[in-house]
Amino acid sequence: MNDTTVTLVGNVATAVEYRDTAAGGVARFRFAVTARRWDREQGTWSDGPTSFYTVSAWRSLGANLAASVSVGEPLVVHGRLKVREDERDGQRKTFVDVVALAVGHDLSRGTAAFRRAARPDPELRADGGPQPLVGTAQGAPPGPEQDPWTVAADEATTRLVTAS
Repeated sequence: MNDTTVTLVGNVATAVEYRDTAAGGVARFRFAVTARRWDREQGTWSDGPTSFYTVSAWRSLGANLAASVSVGEPLVVHGRLKVREDERDGQRKTFVDVVALAVGHDLSRGTAAFRRAARPDPELRADGGPQPLVGTAQGAPPGPEQDPWTVAADEATTRLVTAS
């Protein structure tokens, strides 16, 4: 498949909406990208026009995105570009969407603290559907008691204390 992939650097323009669907959870938000140019004559930065994209992220990426991102935060979004046309109010309009493959905070404009998400149980639910991600019912990140790095560190400390 020959998809057009893009990498966008910009800001979250709307709150992230997360929904469970038959195909898996999906998060959606609007993303604003503004070109900045150095004006040599004036010796200042000037903003160009702003482009808006609808970004969708599926499954664990969507759940993690909903738990991690707020309006106004700077992000880097990498994904497949989808251009669609629609007729609204008798006029033809063009919409540009991005199906995200990877999303991260733009660390050139701030810091972030990464927390590894717990892996879901591969077994199926009683109704035959896949197990939901731990701690993502409302898009919340898993608690510290589910963090595999914390558990491994606690076990190593316990072994050191009991061996003494």
